[in-house]
Amino acid sequence: MKIFNQILVAGVVSMTLVATVQAADIKVGFVNVARILEKAPQAEKAKVALEKEFSPRNNRLLASQKEIKKLDEKIARDVKLMSEAEARKLQRDVLEKKRDLKRDQEEFREDFNLRRNEELGKLQRLVFEAIKGLSDAEKYDLVLHDGVVFASDSVDITDKVQKRLSTQ
Repeated sequence: MKIFNQILVAGVVSMTLVATVQAADIKVGFVNVARILEKAPQAEKAKVALEKEFSPRNNRLLASQKEIKKLDEKIARDVKLMSEAEARKLQRDVLEKKRDLKRDQEEFREDFNLRRNEELGKLQRLVFEAIKGLSDAEKYDLVLHDGVVFASDSVDITDKVQKRLSTQ
């Protein structure tokens, strides 16, 4: 029984030593994906494309808001000079325009969010492909991102990934 215990202890000690030696050879990296998503040239291109795509609709919404504001001011200013029927008709028109504007703004927000999420998804795929490519090229065993409390500069490969994205 003593021999069995000695063999068991020796086995545990040797496995611990092997695990320690193997752990010393692991190459670990950390990537701050949020920083990359902010600074990637592709992010700026996506932002410009979204602005170009949605600015005409946004300008129309702004023009509608101005028109409604003018009509509200007209009602406040001229309501006493109008007949009761004219005032009611103008108030109904303004109310209808406000409803239409609210609906158009909601549609705009939904469409914009969908497109922004599409562009963000594309960018995230590019970032993760760049991380994978860098990890393969530099033989990283483990690359971490979100949820890391601290990573020293020696394992932070964010700048390398950023450069890799800039060349794509």
